[in-house]
Amino acid sequence: MTLALDLGKRGIRTLIVERNETTTRHPKMDITNARSMEIFRHLGIAEELRAVAVPESHPFDVSWITGFTGHELYRFAYPSAAEMRVRIRECNNGSQMREPPMRVSQTEIEPVLRTALEREPLVDLRFSTAYEAFSEREDHVEVTVADTTTGDAHRYTCRYLVGCDGGGSRVRRHLGIGLQGQANIMERFMTHFRSPERELLQRWGIAWHYQSPYGTLIAQNDRDIWTLHSRFGAEGPGKSDPKALVRKFVGRDIDCEILVANEWSPHLLVADSYGGGRVFLAGDAAHQYIPTGGYGMNTGIGDASNLGWKLAAVIDGIASPALLNSYSLERRPVGLRNCDAAGQNNQVRQDISALYTPDIFEDTEAGAAQRSRATARIAEIGNLENEAWGIEHGFTYAGSPAIWPEKSPAPDWDPARYVPTTRPGARLPSLFLPDGTAIYDMLGPWFTLLVFGGADPGDFTSVAKRLGVPLKIVTADGADVPECYESPLVLVRPDLHVAWRATGEAATPEAVLLRALGHGNPATAARPGLASP
Repeated sequence: MTLALDLGKRGIRTLIVERNETTTRHPKMDITNARSMEIFRHLGIAEELRAVAVPESHPFDVSWITGFTGHELYRFAYPSAAEMRVRIRECNNGSQMREPPMRVSQTEIEPVLRTALEREPLVDLRFSTAYEAFSEREDHVEVTVADTTTGDAHRYTCRYLVGCDGGGSRVRRHLGIGLQGQANIMERFMTHFRSPERELLQRWGIAWHYQSPYGTLIAQNDRDIWTLHSRFGAEGPGKSDPKALVRKFVGRDIDCEILVANEWSPHLLVADSYGGGRVFLAGDAAHQYIPTGGYGMNTGIGDASNLGWKLAAVIDGIASPALLNSYSLERRPVGLRNCDAAGQNNQVRQDISALYTPDIFEDTEAGAAQRSRATARIAEIGNLENEAWGIEHGFTYAGSPAIWPEKSPAPDWDPARYVPTTRPGARLPSLFLPDGTAIYDMLGPWFTLLVFGGADPGDFTSVAKRLGVPLKIVTADGADVPECYESPLVLVRPDLHVAWRATGEAATPEAVLLRALGHGNPATAARPGLASP
């Protein structure tokens, strides 16, 4: 949906086929991270999404408990989105996000995206339509789909096919692309329910997650909808009683209506390739994670942001078809890194769960002592899972053939710390100009050249016009070069990553733009328009 929305706004006609009859009923995620919200802001739908989310005044707290009839051991307190907005304004040094994260279920996000797509005249969204097969030709792809209600098959001719068809991706299988990593990490059971017993389920206050060895309880709307992820019941696979699992986690029976309940198996898998030629993979078709860290859907949103503008640029004849080769080269390392992080986060949860000895649940002197020890150890272990700003914002596409190479050393990478930089390949740091305007809100839909300190943009405008490259020049009048930007000229790609910056090394506007559009070595590259899209 995000990919089609991006393409539609760039004037590219798109057909989406979805085998289900409507948007998802399964609460497959519960946070849209800050990086995804920056992307949604750039697409113009951030406020529509926030309208269906948990109120911005509610915190993102994560708490370890013995049970709601027992004790709270330790709470990791995190500010609300509203509080983050204040911090973003006050700490204007590039270290902050442009948009706070958002607590919301995918069951709420998808209808908003659907509404946005239905406003796009170039997007044809069809439910109850299943992908069957494809045949790739030199200049197109033939795709066969089937109506799931009638069984009628239809064939379409398209320029490109993107398989966003989940962990069991048929597109991936038909491409013959394998997966690396570990499947079926553990046995899990999801119980999605409605309960009016908020007084008990918020006994220690509002929290995004309440956790114990018996599972993780997610507050979906902080009112009456909750999701419990736990292991199977003692009865074993296929026999778990959802209400019994809720009772075990809570500590007693509660009034609850089961909305959805099913077994599932989390994985730590990444595709060997994200595709190529005219067929690509995105989202869960390319990577599948344990949801520790919320990297699943959010990594997929990043895939869509990276691939959308590249497809549009090639289709429009602006870019070389070789630009599409950079998609897998840029996104797969992010997929692998996020996979590792999800696994490490899961191990931390297991380490904390090991602190729950039998006496920790007892109201005895020994139980109190063990709870005290567990509290101290949880605080010591920490909660990097929800504090990994380096993972969320610090990834870079340096080394990509579509990114200008720079000889300067890359800053040290720390998963817990985001170091703002405009080194080519990095996410553009978010800043506010002296007049209060956000630089992110000044960026154009395609390429943007940021000009600071009265620098001379040279021939960028005329060269971009000659090459047919949409380019917006943003001149920050009266603004010195921000310390974290490190350069008076910064070229930003449509996906909000830096393509080039002026560092004193020789680079002509033509060479910079040609490389950003996939023409490799500009001295020997074909010019835009010569290759068929």
